[in-house]
Amino acid sequence: LGIGRTFQHVRLIQTMSVLDNVALGAHLRGSSGVLRASLALDAEEEARLRFEAARQIRRVGLEAQMFELAGSLPLGKQRIVEIARALAADPQLLLLDEPAAGLRYLEKQALAELLRALRGEGLSVLLVEHDMDFVMGLTDRLVVMEFGQKLAEGLPAEVQGNPAVIEAYLGGVA
Repeated sequence: LGIGRTFQHVRLIQTMSVLDNVALGAHLRGSSGVLRASLALDAEEEARLRFEAARQIRRVGLEAQMFELAGSLPLGKQRIVEIARALAADPQLLLLDEPAAGLRYLEKQALAELLRALRGEGLSVLLVEHDMDFVMGLTDRLVVMEFGQKLAEGLPAEVQGNPAVIEAYLGGVA
């Protein structure tokens, strides 16, 4: 179906390099599978997938950290490693679950810049996110939900002024 995703909580193998973590995503494109690749039974395919992983690392701007342990990176960069891993599977849609959760201001700005660049490349990005400042500056269209029910849908400025959204998320304070 061409969907790549990340989770709310970072799911990297902390003791592996950034390259090795991203290569796990590239193996979803391969024909031999992760187990066969881990046994190095197809060296040509393994080289091709590691090349693809390195390409995605450069794409997200982490080439300087490519050989560092994933666990040594700050949270913001770990989130970007996860995005690179998802991109290595060559998705048409990137689903991100709470990508800004726990990030500091500058980390959020770097993440937003990356997501804008990916969108500019034609990749569709679907965010599940509670940080409205982050979302409002990033999205073309917005759907606001509360307890599984759609409250509003539209352009960010329209949704931001919607009385149901204000009541649900700001307690009626406008």
